[in-house]
Amino acid sequence: MAHTKDQYYVPHGSHWPIVGSVGLFLTMIGASSMLNGSATGKFFLIVGIGVLMVMVFGWFGVVIRESVAGYYNSQVDKSFRMGMLWFILSEVMFFAAFFGALFYARQYSIPWIGGEGNNFFTNLLLWQGYESTWPTNGPAEVGGDYEAMPPMGLPAINTAILLTSGITITIAHHALKDMNRRILSLGLLATWLLGFLFVGLQAYEYMHAYEAMNLTLGSGIYGSTFYMLTGFHGLHVTLGATMLLVIWLRVLKGHFTPENHFAFEAVAWYWHFVDVVWLGLYIFVYWL
Repeated sequence: MAHTKDQYYVPHGSHWPIVGSVGLFLTMIGASSMLNGSATGKFFLIVGIGVLMVMVFGWFGVVIRESVAGYYNSQVDKSFRMGMLWFILSEVMFFAAFFGALFYARQYSIPWIGGEGNNFFTNLLLWQGYESTWPTNGPAEVGGDYEAMPPMGLPAINTAILLTSGITITIAHHALKDMNRRILSLGLLATWLLGFLFVGLQAYEYMHAYEAMNLTLGSGIYGSTFYMLTGFHGLHVTLGATMLLVIWLRVLKGHFTPENHFAFEAVAWYWHFVDVVWLGLYIFVYWL
């Protein structure tokens, strides 16, 4: 029986979840093997990422074809929106855990070891003479001498880039609602280009930190929290910019209308979330 708009569309059975599970398994095996020095770890990691990419393009392609074919009614659209909101909430909790670790280290662990408050004997018995300061690689000076990443320079430039990309995607959104497809296309083009520029500059920042500043993932609590927070954010920017690129290609093919453009809105929500997280990072990791 043909599908009609008054019916809630239930997709047919799909092999893509199995493909994704295999890709995640291979990626996990490869990454863990590399961390343990296995020579085959890199191979499995690359294969796993490749399988995941095939899954993403294949599965998203199915969803796009279903959307263009008109299978999704308002109820399905509402389900998609609720799913995206819950996904972003899970991402908020993800970053909250890392910000929490940074807060705990700075406000509790380091002051305790330094003997602040009622912890004089902690300092006397464990690390006598250690003064709690931030940034720090701990009383044992894990990783050796290093330089802290300054807030000016590339971090400030990257902040301006992300804030600008938030403006360009908002312009594109309003252009879509007004059916100005030229401004819509240019706004999206500028947004994903700015996103990849951010990632490229962050990669350069990392190389400079490792080579010239001896700031590594092994530089104690400061190095680990710095790279965990900025690194995972960079991964999210990469994913967001890739999604924006896909949306831009769909725009070039004539997809989306003022009434039907959830995919665009979902990526825009995600991008604004990435912007807000970076502002928190810039303040608490680079400045304070």
